[in-house]
Amino acid sequence: MIYSNILLSIAPIFILIIVGYGLRRGGFPSTEFWHLNNKLVYWVLIPALLFSKISTIPLSNDNFLGNTFVIYSGFGMAVLFALLSTKVLRLNGSASSSILQGSARHNSFIGLAVAERLFGADGLSQAALVTAVLIPITNIVIVTLMVLLIKGTEEKGVISSIQRDIIRNPLIIAVVVAVGLNILDITPIPVIDDLTDILGRAALPIMLLGVGANIRVRNMAAIGLPAWASIAGKMIIFPGVTFLAAQYFGLPKTAALVVIIFSALPTAASSYTLARQMGGDAQLMASIITIQTALSFLSLPLTIALAQNFF
Repeated sequence: MIYSNILLSIAPIFILIIVGYGLRRGGFPSTEFWHLNNKLVYWVLIPALLFSKISTIPLSNDNFLGNTFVIYSGFGMAVLFALLSTKVLRLNGSASSSILQGSARHNSFIGLAVAERLFGADGLSQAALVTAVLIPITNIVIVTLMVLLIKGTEEKGVISSIQRDIIRNPLIIAVVVAVGLNILDITPIPVIDDLTDILGRAALPIMLLGVGANIRVRNMAAIGLPAWASIAGKMIIFPGVTFLAAQYFGLPKTAALVVIIFSALPTAASSYTLARQMGGDAQLMASIITIQTALSFLSLPLTIALAQNFF
């Protein structure tokens, strides 16, 4: 019963993803539109949403440190699992980097939407907080390890370029600015706060359509051991460790369920772009993204339902 209720509650999110896929397959409005839509979401809408929520959420909240330790525990074990898996499977650096991304990165857009759908405004604020602590560490750790796996330690120019990309990352900038203003207690800021709030409301439906538009069903046929390894890391290890850590730290129910939602999300769609830019196995990455997104239709509500029985 709990599973079916959760599935029905978040069904509109996945239906929007399917609608996005159908629109892109039908050529509507155009392929170029979806490329521009991805840029709009990444550079404007999601940064606005994060700024709006993080700049006003109480950072002195007792759950802040607990949330951080819990989600970092799951993330760290997912990274370790991915690195060990690549050794066991004896994969080259390019394939290893794709398993790493598949195991440890997350589609925060889906997480924000699911948290709001299940827990309302409080859930969205909690999700924004989890996003704030995950985005910087995920980008820094994953990109650094990808450089080491693909390029080794001699590519100084590449490392400098990646450092510049991290510094210019709009999501990281939004998080850092929002946290800074929050700590200084000068928020909400008139006009700016209202503007980012309006833009943030548009972010979730538009980005879900974009998630669907980026799905490539034909890649699902290319599943193999590397893809299964990433699925195990992302959908078993990450949420499993996060669940245990949430119980250990005694997080309240909503906070615990939100961090578990984020731990069980499919990997980020942007992982494909990063794989192409850095010389990773882009084809394997595309397969992992598509397969995990499809599986999450069932695995995410199942994970939430199981977690609810213990909190």
